[in-house]
Amino acid sequence: MTEQPLTGAQAHRARFNALPPNVQGALWLLASAFLFTIMQTIAKHLGQRLDPFQVSLARAFFGLLVIVPFLMRAGFGEGGIKTNVLPLQLLRGVVGTTAMFCGFYAVTYMPLADAQSLNFARGLFLVPLAIIFLKEQVGGRRIAAMAVGFLGVVIMLRPTGDIEAVALIALLGAVLVAFATVLVKIVSRHDTPITLMFYTGFVGTFVAIVPAWLNWVPPTPTEYLLLVMVGVLGATAHNCFIRGYAIGDATAVAPFEYTSLIFAAIAGVIIFSDLPDVYTILGAAIIVGASLYIVRREAQANKAESART
Repeated sequence: MTEQPLTGAQAHRARFNALPPNVQGALWLLASAFLFTIMQTIAKHLGQRLDPFQVSLARAFFGLLVIVPFLMRAGFGEGGIKTNVLPLQLLRGVVGTTAMFCGFYAVTYMPLADAQSLNFARGLFLVPLAIIFLKEQVGGRRIAAMAVGFLGVVIMLRPTGDIEAVALIALLGAVLVAFATVLVKIVSRHDTPITLMFYTGFVGTFVAIVPAWLNWVPPTPTEYLLLVMVGVLGATAHNCFIRGYAIGDATAVAPFEYTSLIFAAIAGVIIFSDLPDVYTILGAAIIVGASLYIVRREAQANKAESART
């Protein structure tokens, strides 16, 4: 019996699956960074007329619709809608939605590269939060890297003392993303990824709908299409992000996540004429460097812990 020839899509998939895991992970994160940048660019464009809460609602609601087929397959029981930690899922949804609003507010009123750089400060805030909530043991090197990273944040906030309120909102978003990440680590011990994604979209829609309605600006047909794209792109980018870290080693693939800074800078210059200044470039470089060092140290600590068990 002769084998059926592969279709074009199957051949591409087979070639991709034949790549080393870290290469696959890097490509997934590159795709995630690119899609996130497109989403943020659209959000910034929409924010010129629509309220950021409307964009947040679209991200949550249409992102939820994207996972409906997978949710229908999973059902209402274990692995689907049912959760073993409902209060934590609800808290995670509220924290994540607030972080999402801060992020969209930041990209609307800040240059894309600035907003993205401050968002990456989440890795620095994750260290103290992990100590408090996850009882993780953190060595002096990671604490020192965190301190250096915060120096980068201070530089980005402008050492002249002219600190904009929107930069503080962006920083608050980074703190909330770090807290949401801690909550994800906790609830993922009990629930599946599809369950987490459902509560992200469901709670996000529920939380955002009232402030979006109170600040509603009637979108044009084109803006409705762009709002749908925000949700679809956001959900797809998140999926690529999860796949990247699931298949590749964190220390090998993490640098590719930061390519979004390059994409954001390019989009900012070409579309919005936002040229990053020396504070943005220097601060972002310090934040990224410190964050990558923390990722590396965390991976080494996990390997050492696995070797002991």
